[in-house]
Amino acid sequence: MSVSELYSKYTRVWIPDPEEVWRSAELIKDYKEGEKSLQLKLEDETIQEYPVDVQKNQLPFLRNPDILVGENDLTALSYLHEPAVLHNLKVRFLESNHIYTYCGIVLVAINPYEQLPIYGQDVIYAYSGQNMGDMDPHIFAVAEEAYKQMARDEKNQSIIVSGESGAGKTVSAKYAMRYFATVGGSANETNIEEKVLASSPIMEAIGNAKTTRNDNSSRFGKYIQIGFDKRYHIIGANMRTYLLEKSRVVFQADDERNYHIFYQLCAAASVPEFKELALTCAEDFFYTSQGGDTSIEGIDDAEDFEKTRQAFTLLGVRESHQISIFKIIASILHLGNVEIKSERDGDSCSISPQDEHLNNFCQLLGVEHSQMMHWLCHCKLVTTSETYVKTMSLQQVVNARNALAKHIYAQLFAWIVEHINKALHTFHKQHSFIGVLDIYGFETFEVNSFEQFCINYANEKLQQQFNSHVFKLEQEEYMKEQIPWTLIDFYDNQPCIDLIEAKLGILDLLDEECKVPKGTDQNWAQKLYDRHSSSQHFQKPRMSNTSFIVVHFADKVEYHSDGFLEKNRDTVNEEQINILKASKFPLVTDLFNDDKDPSPATTTSGKGSSKINVRSARPPVKASNKEHKKTVGHQFRTSLHLLMDTLNATTPHYVRCIKPNDEKLPFHFDPRRAVQQLRACGVLETIRISAAGYPSRWAYHDFFNRYRVLIKKHELANTDKKAICKSVLENLIKDPDKFQFGRTKIFFRAGQVAYLEKLRADKFRAATIMIQKTVRGWLQKVKYRRLKRATLTLQRYCRGHLARRLAEHLRQTRAALVFQKQYRMHRARLAYQRVHRAAVVIQAFTRGMFVRRIYHQVLMEHKATIIQKHVRGWMARRHFQRLRDAAIVIQCAFRRLKAKQELKALKIEARSAEHLKRLNVGMENKVVQLQRKIDDQNKEFKTLSEQLSVVTSTHAMEVGKLKKELAQYQQSQGVDTSLRLQEEVESLRTELQKAHSERKVLEDAHTREKDELRKRVADLEQENALLKDEKEQLNNQILCQSKDGFAENSVKENLMKDLEEERTRYQNLVKEYSQLEQRYDNLQDEMTIIKQTPGHRRNPSNQSSLESDSNYPSISTSEIGDTEDALQPVDEIGLEKAAMDMTVFLKLQKRVRELEQERKKLQVQLEKREQQDSKKVQVDPPKNDIDLDQDADLAYNSLKRQELESENKKLKNDLNELRKAVADQATQNNSTHSSPDSYSLLLNQLKLANEELEVRKEEVLILRTQIMSADQRRLAGKSMEPNINARTSWPNSEKHVDQEDAIEAYHGVCQTNRLLEAQLQAQSREHEEEVESLKAQVEALKEEMDKQQQTFCQTLLLSPEAQVEFGIQQEITRLTNENLDLKELVEKLEKNERKLKKQLKIYMKKVQDLEAAQALAQSESRRDELTRQVTVQRKEKNFQGMLEYHKEDEALLIRNLVTDLKPQMLSGTVPCLPAYILYMCIRHADYVNDDLKVHSLLTATINGIKKVLKKHNDDFEMTSFWLSNTCRLLHCLKQYSGDEGFMTQNTAKQNEHCLKNFDLTEYRQVLSDLSIQIYQQLIKISEGVLQPMIVSAMLENESIQGLSGVKPTGYRKRSSSKMDGDNSYCLEAIIRQMNSFHTVMCEQGLDPEIIQQVFKQLFYMINAVTLNNLLLRKDVCSWSTGMQLRYNISQLEEWLRGRNLHQSGAVQTMEPLIQAAQLLQLKKKTQEDAEAICSLCTSLSTQQIVKILNLYTPLNEFEERVTVAFIRTIQAQLQERNDPQQLLLDFKHMFPVLFPFNPSSLTMDSIHIPACLKLEFLNEV
Repeated sequence: MSVSELYSKYTRVWIPDPEEVWRSAELIKDYKEGEKSLQLKLEDETIQEYPVDVQKNQLPFLRNPDILVGENDLTALSYLHEPAVLHNLKVRFLESNHIYTYCGIVLVAINPYEQLPIYGQDVIYAYSGQNMGDMDPHIFAVAEEAYKQMARDEKNQSIIVSGESGAGKTVSAKYAMRYFATVGGSANETNIEEKVLASSPIMEAIGNAKTTRNDNSSRFGKYIQIGFDKRYHIIGANMRTYLLEKSRVVFQADDERNYHIFYQLCAAASVPEFKELALTCAEDFFYTSQGGDTSIEGIDDAEDFEKTRQAFTLLGVRESHQISIFKIIASILHLGNVEIKSERDGDSCSISPQDEHLNNFCQLLGVEHSQMMHWLCHCKLVTTSETYVKTMSLQQVVNARNALAKHIYAQLFAWIVEHINKALHTFHKQHSFIGVLDIYGFETFEVNSFEQFCINYANEKLQQQFNSHVFKLEQEEYMKEQIPWTLIDFYDNQPCIDLIEAKLGILDLLDEECKVPKGTDQNWAQKLYDRHSSSQHFQKPRMSNTSFIVVHFADKVEYHSDGFLEKNRDTVNEEQINILKASKFPLVTDLFNDDKDPSPATTTSGKGSSKINVRSARPPVKASNKEHKKTVGHQFRTSLHLLMDTLNATTPHYVRCIKPNDEKLPFHFDPRRAVQQLRACGVLETIRISAAGYPSRWAYHDFFNRYRVLIKKHELANTDKKAICKSVLENLIKDPDKFQFGRTKIFFRAGQVAYLEKLRADKFRAATIMIQKTVRGWLQKVKYRRLKRATLTLQRYCRGHLARRLAEHLRQTRAALVFQKQYRMHRARLAYQRVHRAAVVIQAFTRGMFVRRIYHQVLMEHKATIIQKHVRGWMARRHFQRLRDAAIVIQCAFRRLKAKQELKALKIEARSAEHLKRLNVGMENKVVQLQRKIDDQNKEFKTLSEQLSVVTSTHAMEVGKLKKELAQYQQSQGVDTSLRLQEEVESLRTELQKAHSERKVLEDAHTREKDELRKRVADLEQENALLKDEKEQLNNQILCQSKDGFAENSVKENLMKDLEEERTRYQNLVKEYSQLEQRYDNLQDEMTIIKQTPGHRRNPSNQSSLESDSNYPSISTSEIGDTEDALQPVDEIGLEKAAMDMTVFLKLQKRVRELEQERKKLQVQLEKREQQDSKKVQVDPPKNDIDLDQDADLAYNSLKRQELESENKKLKNDLNELRKAVADQATQNNSTHSSPDSYSLLLNQLKLANEELEVRKEEVLILRTQIMSADQRRLAGKSMEPNINARTSWPNSEKHVDQEDAIEAYHGVCQTNRLLEAQLQAQSREHEEEVESLKAQVEALKEEMDKQQQTFCQTLLLSPEAQVEFGIQQEITRLTNENLDLKELVEKLEKNERKLKKQLKIYMKKVQDLEAAQALAQSESRRDELTRQVTVQRKEKNFQGMLEYHKEDEALLIRNLVTDLKPQMLSGTVPCLPAYILYMCIRHADYVNDDLKVHSLLTATINGIKKVLKKHNDDFEMTSFWLSNTCRLLHCLKQYSGDEGFMTQNTAKQNEHCLKNFDLTEYRQVLSDLSIQIYQQLIKISEGVLQPMIVSAMLENESIQGLSGVKPTGYRKRSSSKMDGDNSYCLEAIIRQMNSFHTVMCEQGLDPEIIQQVFKQLFYMINAVTLNNLLLRKDVCSWSTGMQLRYNISQLEEWLRGRNLHQSGAVQTMEPLIQAAQLLQLKKKTQEDAEAICSLCTSLSTQQIVKILNLYTPLNEFEERVTVAFIRTIQAQLQERNDPQQLLLDFKHMFPVLFPFNPSSLTMDSIHIPACLKLEFLNEV
């Protein structure tokens, strides 16, 4: 790619600028090689000619495309140079407010001088476990990378934080340590991570101070090693300090302060315990007031002092030691205020003995006042012969005092560091460590002294290590990708380091000069000139003989040699030290003892080091033996070498802190200061090394996705993306040196990605132009056609207007002619009419005369004609009437005949079936039945007609005889019949009159009723009007009350919020309690492990096969259940379809009536039973007192009886199981039926068995009576043994009847009496039931008769035809009911038949077994017949829903039912079966009133559940299983507690199962708390499963293909950019997992309300994790991500609706994410857009909205960025919001769970215990 292609028109470049360092410009003309200047246009539209050096070919730097500006990683920039780096940092810092940026392996951190909400616990958790390239740059990302590499590679790590003073080094190091303390945590209860964090406020107090550049500047360097064990938990720490700035103790420049601890102590001077320090405000002390202002804005020194004291206490520093420390610090302040007076001679000084501050100094340190006063003003000179005491001048005394103060503070500083290390020391073996180095950056001032020299020397060493590490990483990357390695030149600063530390270097010459007795700074400087003048890195200033220049890697620095020797020696008056050694305070004595180990601290970089060294890297100063004392320079060089050895043995991570301005203004960027620091901290060197090779690297998959638009269509046919990329690059970039193909990546030289971006943009631009051209052409065509249509329309209207105007003119002309013609005609017609009228008048009179004459003649003739007409008409009418009367008589006779015939035909037709069909359409089936019935009747009719013919013949003969007799009788009685007929006629007339009178009465009654109804209607209308008025009044009242109710609702809402907060606090306490309980269990386990000998122990596990006969074998079916099953299909079909089937409807009506009658019967029986129970309680006789022997005998007999009863129960259970087995076999072989012979045989055998059973019962009764009679005889004193043998056939009659037998016989008689009494009561109850049933039948018949009478009365009022139709309908209804009854009867008979068949098969098998057993035992029974005991069997009672167990079986019960139970064993049974079984056991303990048993069982159950959950703490199915069972047990304890509030939905049977004796309210609370713990564990498990999927599925996976675009990534590639990564998930994976959760919870019977709360919590977690990731990642804040999010959220909402969970509130928890997705898609330009965003994003906080807008990244150059002005507009509009300051959502927040009461519909007696539970020891009561 040639220069002319790069520097073409519109290309943007960077040119130097004195103010902004670099300035952007644009070429306005193509550049050709050889030209001496460039034509540029600046951003302010000014034109500038930029000169070009043709010889060196130094063209200006090219600017990156806008799409790359603002990248997270500077190495992602295509053009890597200084202006690109500076501009990218500036854009990120000012426009997006991002303070962190990656630069390869370096994290660049710019100090914002403002507190940002990006360091909370939620942010720590968001970065925990994430790859470094996955999230936006952050100090937490670097810390996580170090922590992860330590765990993965098992290698020690270091984080090197460097920068200028005020750049934020200390804060960055502090946040890194906080991250390790939070993520690592301590392995035990030592809280070592809190101690590590507590060291920060102490070190800040004693080592930080306010400077002109920083309010909290660290004035020392430190390296903190945080130790970890094998599980990577923090076990300890160690701190090394470097080069404390001691001079600050005695001197501060303007606007600076001393160390914070002095001001904190002065602020707390008023505290009573510090009165003895004699401190006042800081302005009163010389050492704290030299800088001027002693306070810092926004800092409370008293509050910080409390934090410092708390930190001391947390680190184990005793209160006495704290007071001693504060005394020493206060003494330094008093020492600075000691007033020194110079004598007249000027060579000596003195201090007043009454000096208050000296007295305080001596008292606080416990030293002699006189000695200290003397040696402060004198010094001792020692020679070979004698010792002299010499006075000192004022300046010498002040210097000695200041040296003493500095030495005291330095020793105290070292002592505090040593004790901090002791507090952080651990005795556990250290596996690895992470070091955090917080050290000063490169410094250069106007006056640079010894401190700056040491700082810059340390930075030279660190820069050398940094360069070699970067070079090594580049080499490893190329080797891994198999790229040919070419040597890259990088700056090697080893010569500069040799200049400083090599033999006879600067430090060696300084130490040598310090040993010379009269060495001076000038002599040392001269030696430097002589020795190193030839070195490249050493220069001598022109204007000074006491300064020297060292050329460092960052800049040239001029050092002034004044003070170098004194600072290097660090001498203190030995006599003053000796006075301090003699202090009466032990702490002061310890500070200055000589017996400390001066050896330097050793490193702990090896893996096998057993502990962390707690000794400071800086050895303590030895006051004596000055010739052997190590200089400060030597100590610093030694500790620096030790530090470099440690760093070289670890994997380093670099954080470079940048200070954006010197005024400490928030978010203000000074480019000149930033460039200066970038050059000094090595960031640009990293850029240079990267740019020298192949800085841009693309994975093949990402390159293909980004630049597929440059690929030709035929090349896409190849499936190998690697081959496609190679062919495309070879075609696009002709120079093969510009790129290299690695194993997994493509490597590009600098600028090549920008060239590819340009080609891509050109391609898009060409496509855009083509689209625009086509669209614009289409728009112009549309516009032309619109104009053409408009023109034609205008022409048409104009022409029409002209034509209409011409036609109007022609019409007006023609109208004028017509007017003229008509006027002329009118005048002629008037003249003519006058003549015509005169002639007509004459003619009229003449003609009238002639006509009147004729008229009179005609009138006379007409009158004569009328007279004739009337006469003739009368005659004709008379004749016609006569004829008509005759015709009417004939017609009436004929019509009557016809009518009779038609009536007869109609009657016949009305009885026919065809007529009924027409009348009753739709009743064809019933008519067919009736037709069949008619046919049967016709057959009967035929038979009857035959009989009738015979009868008629006989009847005719009799009628003939009777006629003859009648004729004779009539002849005799003729006169009487006529009279009788007349009487009948009169009676009919009277009846007719009565009928008329009744009709009138009815009409009158009808009119009266009509009037009354009208009056009633009027009254109702009036009432309606009144009610309307009342309604309006009530509405007004409601409106008034609603206003008051709004306030009440607000109060209620506040109360509900308080309730939710209280519930949350309570559940958090429960959670903390469970955590403490877990810790306690862990400690107990550890104690048991320590106490016991090591060995492997295995718990027994019971496993059983999963066999079940049916889905719910524990539920017994009943008639009501059958009815519900029958009703269920009707509900499913729907009311409309069900109503169409008349038969089903009638059947259901009848069934409802029957169920109502059964309910009434059961209610009556229940009331009677309760009355009988109350009577029994009243009449219960008192127990008689029996002797002790008899009690023992009775107990023995009762035990015998219980054993026999238990055996009987076992046999019955065996019989039931046998019945079940046979029934199953019968259902399987249902098609095959046994022959009638086998059934009859089986019935006979059953009858024989029953008869034998009756015989046995009779024998038992006989034996009981004989025993009783024998007992009576024995008591009467009659010995009748032989008579008994003679009279009875009792087998044991020969034996003597003793007292035991008599007692046994007595009890037998009592039992027989009870049996008889029970039988009698049963018979009486049956009799009463029969009587009641008969009464009910009679009442039903009466009701039916009343209904029939009502229908009969109604039919009488109907017309004959309606009566016929009604009768037919009644008949059809009756037949339908009969048909339904018969069908039901048939169904019942079939069901009974099936049951009987099953029972017969069971009995057949049982009888066969019994026959076999009887055949074997006949002989034995005959032999034992005389000796066997006779027992009376109890009558079998129903199961009462209670389970009995022995106390010793409790452990087995808990083990089988709780500890060893697996949810799979109960698949197919009743959900929550263990809970029901436990309640039945509790109920029995309550029944027997055994409180210890209840307490023991519930305690063992709760502990067993906790043990199971602890063992399976990551098993969702097990946790869900026990959550459902715990909730069900809690519901059972509520439902059967006897509390009426919980019994509203209970049936009468369930009310019988309530607890009688105990109130288990406290245990309900314990179970509720246990349920909360299980719920929280369930949420924790499910969140742990879902959380790794969320980010990949919601943000990274392309659910809508082709939306997302790939942008260039930097050195830190995204982990998800791998083509088919193992950790990539799609949305379907989340939905599948949630389906699994939902299925498990539903199958295990968990309450639906709890399931809804679970998914509400999970959806909140999905929302929080996704939104947090979105807020921390710039690469996903784009329009396409918003579209993907909207689609994914809609899929989740659809899943909720499909599972009927949309009412759970889960969608509402997703509202912030929904609004974030909408925000990414909204337009972001105008004021209206800002208002729309503010009104839409109500669930997002202001910080979150602004953060998303700052992060918003265009996918291509055609999309515009969000401007800073628009973001400021948003912030201004959202100022009124009271949003929380937290940026991220707390994804660990848990909503308070509610367990609503959900009673069970099952009864305890219907529950069956499967055999797989192995609970045979439980007895059903």
